Amino acid sequence: MTTPEHPGEPDSGEPQLAAPGPASAPVVPADGGQPADLAGVSTASPVGRLAATVERLSREVRAAHAEAEGRALIELAKGILVERLKCGPAQAARQLAELTEQAGVTPLEFAVEVINQAARDRMSEVTDAFLAATAAAAEAEAESAAVRLRAAESGALAADDTQSVAEALLEQALRPLGAVAVAIWAAGSDGSLTLAGSAGFSPAEAARWHYVPPDVATVARRGLTERTGQWMTSLAATGLPSIGRYQYPEGGRAAVPAGTGGRLHGVLEIVWPTPLPPQPPQIVRQVEALAELCAHTLETYTVLHGAVREPRLLPDAAELMDLADGLHDPALVLVPHLDASGNLVDFRIQHVNNRFLDPAGRPRAVVNGALLLEAYPMAAADSELFQRIERVYATGEPFRAKRMHLTALVDQVPLSAVADISISRHGTAVLLIWRIEDETARLASLLQHAQRLGRIGGFEENLLTGEITWNGQLFDLYGRPQSSPPVPLEELPAHAHPDDAVTIRRFLRTLLHHRRPASAAFRLQRPDGVTRHIRVVAEPVLDTDDRLLVVRGAYQDISAQHWTEVALAATRDQLAHTEQHASERDRLALQLQHAIMPPTQAPLEVPGLRVAVRYRPAETEQLVGGDWYDAVVLPSRLVLVCVGDVAGHGIEAATSMVVLRNALRGLAVTGAGPGQLLSWLNIVAHHLTGAVTATAVCGLYDPERRTLRWARAGHLPPVLVRDRKAAPLPLVKGMLLGAVPEATYEETEVELAAEDTLLMYTDGLIERRDRSVEESLTQLLSTAGSAPSTLDQQLDRLLTYSRSDTDDDTCIVGIQVG
Repeated sequence: MTTPEHPGEPDSGEPQLAAPGPASAPVVPADGGQPADLAGVSTASPVGRLAATVERLSREVRAAHAEAEGRALIELAKGILVERLKCGPAQAARQLAELTEQAGVTPLEFAVEVINQAARDRMSEVTDAFLAATAAAAEAEAESAAVRLRAAESGALAADDTQSVAEALLEQALRPLGAVAVAIWAAGSDGSLTLAGSAGFSPAEAARWHYVPPDVATVARRGLTERTGQWMTSLAATGLPSIGRYQYPEGGRAAVPAGTGGRLHGVLEIVWPTPLPPQPPQIVRQVEALAELCAHTLETYTVLHGAVREPRLLPDAAELMDLADGLHDPALVLVPHLDASGNLVDFRIQHVNNRFLDPAGRPRAVVNGALLLEAYPMAAADSELFQRIERVYATGEPFRAKRMHLTALVDQVPLSAVADISISRHGTAVLLIWRIEDETARLASLLQHAQRLGRIGGFEENLLTGEITWNGQLFDLYGRPQSSPPVPLEELPAHAHPDDAVTIRRFLRTLLHHRRPASAAFRLQRPDGVTRHIRVVAEPVLDTDDRLLVVRGAYQDISAQHWTEVALAATRDQLAHTEQHASERDRLALQLQHAIMPPTQAPLEVPGLRVAVRYRPAETEQLVGGDWYDAVVLPSRLVLVCVGDVAGHGIEAATSMVVLRNALRGLAVTGAGPGQLLSWLNIVAHHLTGAVTATAVCGLYDPERRTLRWARAGHLPPVLVRDRKAAPLPLVKGMLLGAVPEATYEETEVELAAEDTLLMYTDGLIERRDRSVEESLTQLLSTAGSAPSTLDQQLDRLLTYSRSDTDDDTCIVGIQVG
């Protein structure tokens, strides 16, 4: 509790927050010696003596401040006694001293009790609640808390700005509870927050946080929007930014809204240096009382661009009512209605403008002065209208909504409408404006937009009076100014293309003579020389005697549609021609391929050797490719066997295949080996065939020696089947044909035995989209090893059980040693 020797300084018996951080002031020993945080400094040294002197002077300054604030409370209590006892100041002072001595407490504590008894305000309620919840053994602690609250209130009332209020709250009420910093935020009408006052933060930190724009999530913002007070164990756990977040990252925070009479003026934010556990209700109520004290200060002062503070100027009620009367929409001016405890319970209708019509037919004079919920009970459930008004009044943030369902304030049948709502706060009053949506006007607007987007213009022609009505879109279609006279239907042929005269006369005869609805498409020639394609639709309106009175209709600009149809027709013709040309090319390529590469070939007559070939063309004509094979006995009695695959499909691939196949057969008569033959064939592919690329495998079989010399150009190696076991021949180097001007190809020799079978094939036999070449080759080897004994059956089986799914053409050449 506070001692008489050092009023205002707390001792160890004061109520503390649960697990608070230590107070920032150094602890002074009871014997008046060296402070605890200076124990390591010798007072014999100059630095030690200087530190001790500074600490002593600091204690004296704090004691002087506390004593001055205590005297202010004592003087206030004397004034209460003067008023109650109807006596002079001297007699009141003596009476206070006698009562203090009888009570056995300090003058300051008794003065606070007198003030609480007289005031019965928020501070008194908090003190009474604290005393009621405190055990008898801790009664002195509760009385000390009451002294702190009254001292903080006295300091705040004596302060001339919000900054001084923040400093008084921290030193008198919050620092003894372990807090190290405090910030008072003023709420702007746009949802922004301005730092009106702070204590415990560096000037640079306060300057950085002097303004928080709307919709930025901070600790203070959460306290303002939640409106129930936020007690946070640790700032780091929330993830929210706030003032002092780098100085006290793990410390606890409290953000309590500061409001009076249902209106929020700002937020009181308190900082502790260490994590903050849940607090008892007595402490929470003390902090709420301090926030209410801040609200009274924020209600009087506002912060403008930094440190400049000016009194808050509230608009005059008469000016707001004049503003409402000048609006073209219904408007209400509302003022808060508080109960005996100062809580907002309703709004009183201060003024209604002359655009307002009461749903019950009551005159405006009766509505003026009535309570909103009493006059219009449906406002409480009308799309949360009352809650919106209450929130705007509390926070100052305006609310606007489009097409909001409104029931309570409309005079339509049924009593429900869609309206645009605007709610704004002006000083202590709220201005409510709404605009009922006109369904007819909305539909007319939609029709106008539809006509504009569809390039449609409407007309009506009275055949009796000759009066013609056009809308603005029709004048635009005709390319005529709206000041010019409309064109009658009978003059329509003069504005159309001469070739459309018959169509327009048929349209007019159906409409005017036969009196039936009609339509026509024609070319409109405008005065500016532009020709537009127009469709006109019209219907006659007859009287009771079946006489033609009026013709109504519409013109639509279909130029874009017309030219789209023209372009589409031309595209169809071009596509048909292209398809026919492509079909002819594919058929020619297929005929060429079949002429040179028949599916089967007559067997070669070679002693001790059987040769068979198979060719399977692509399943579709568009995929006719460049696969080729050859098996021929050369003049040297060697047997040339080869397969190849030209890249691509179609007539180009087929003609390139013919060139390469015939070139290899011609080069083979020179007696060169397979490696040299492929080198020459690479020159042919690169220079003489339009730089095509191809793969090939070429072999020369010697029947006498039963040996095969072979080379490959980027092609899969041959497969040797021996003793029902199939395996590919070892790879030799050789790049594909046509890639470079000159290339060298390795060749190797393999000796064949009786009943050996050698297979050469193109990738169409094994290629699959969902498997690698290695997997497909493994399946081929398995099939080839279990094939029948005859060579023709073996090749047929390979084609039958091929799992290729690319629809590519396929070549197979097989030789079997006898």
